[in-house]
Amino acid sequence: MRGTYLNRFLQAYTIRRFFSTTNRTNVKVAVLGAAGGIGQPLSLLLKLNSLVTELSLYDLVKHTPGVGADLSHIDRNSNTKASTGPEELGKALNGTELVVIPAGVPRKPGMTRDDLFGTNASIVRDLVEGVCKYAPKALITVVTNPVNSCVPIAAEVMKKNGVFDPKRLIGVTTLDVVRSSTFVANLKGLDPVTLQIPVIVGHSGETIVPLLSHCQPKVELSDDEIVSLTERIQNAGTEVVKAKAGAGSATLSMAYSGARFVDSLLRAMTGESNVIECSFVAHEISDVNYFASPLLLGKNGVEKAFGMPSLSKFENELVNIALPILKKNIMKGEEFVNTGKV
Repeated sequence: MRGTYLNRFLQAYTIRRFFSTTNRTNVKVAVLGAAGGIGQPLSLLLKLNSLVTELSLYDLVKHTPGVGADLSHIDRNSNTKASTGPEELGKALNGTELVVIPAGVPRKPGMTRDDLFGTNASIVRDLVEGVCKYAPKALITVVTNPVNSCVPIAAEVMKKNGVFDPKRLIGVTTLDVVRSSTFVANLKGLDPVTLQIPVIVGHSGETIVPLLSHCQPKVELSDDEIVSLTERIQNAGTEVVKAKAGAGSATLSMAYSGARFVDSLLRAMTGESNVIECSFVAHEISDVNYFASPLLLGKNGVEKAFGMPSLSKFENELVNIALPILKKNIMKGEEFVNTGKV
């Protein structure tokens, strides 16, 4: 089982992520929150993706049409349209097969992802309500933090509208995988593109559990290096927030990671086999209803969630710390939809 798990994870990262060519290339993608700090660079990267036939940009801010006009000048064979305001949400979503949600406010120094909950929870709730109304069969990928709570919010909204399908709702945690590869490679003088490191459990602080023991190809790390790397990966978002000194959070690396995941999902949707990415989905493990792990992606979203492989003693301790925190994050999101209270 372990060999199969690692081999499939390794194969998934040896394929080109952008400018892919498959049998079907007619996917309409809607980016909700397209004019924001993550939304703009994410939309740019999706505009460059040859699998996107139509790129629909939506945001509440008045300069959203300008973002659309800007991207429409890029020499790619895809249509770009922009919509703004609640009255145009239906137009933005009509015919959409894949919805990407990076909408929300960024973290500031001293804030945790949970501190974003009060604002971002209502944003995700309202946008998913729109998706349920105008594109109920679309796949939804949630980039907005806190992902641990926003995915359950989206699920509860979909359940209330009778359109919930666990295969079609995914929380994007790819940035944790990207950071893991980068930090290990930088420490050891390697090329990060050559490393594959799965990250499980959740997408904030101590719920981020990088499985350094499963690094492929194997990298020799001391116990002290493992502890140091794990702490840095778990706190990497705060590292960026502090470095930006109040000017925002991780937008460019998040946009890249979001685009990387969307490309993987598009490739799977258009017929490519054996596409695997780590993400946060509905999946019952150890008394939690959502969990991040490597996923096998397919034409209809998630085909299989692999869950937890064998763990080192240190990783097992990390998971035991993470699970109670994750459970509270999930309950917070569910209770927000069901009670309306932040």
